[in-house]
Amino acid sequence: MLITDLAATVSFMELCEEVKTMCSVAKQQPITLKWIDDEGDPCTISSQMELEEALRIHSRTKRSGLLLHVFPSIPEQPGMPCPGEDSKSSPFHIYAEVLQL
Repeated sequence: MLITDLAATVSFMELCEEVKTMCSVAKQQPITLKWIDDEGDPCTISSQMELEEALRIHSRTKRSGLLLHVFPSIPEQPGMPCPGEDSKSSPFHIYAEVLQL
């Protein structure tokens, strides 16, 4: 598991760049970011709006960090799992301590 600090003001593009660097994924390689919400459901972060929602829910639950599951691929169709996701193990996990500024 990789560990990082994440500013609560981070943009989706900045997050993707940092994740690709941390996971040694090529810049042109598409990735899928997911996190587990407070109801235990996997949620995709694929836009600024979804990132802001994840950070908002995360701050509401008062958890110390946000666990990101990173897949170096994209689902075949929206709402479908990523290739390899059903194996219960993503290639990369990032524990992000969210810093409130």
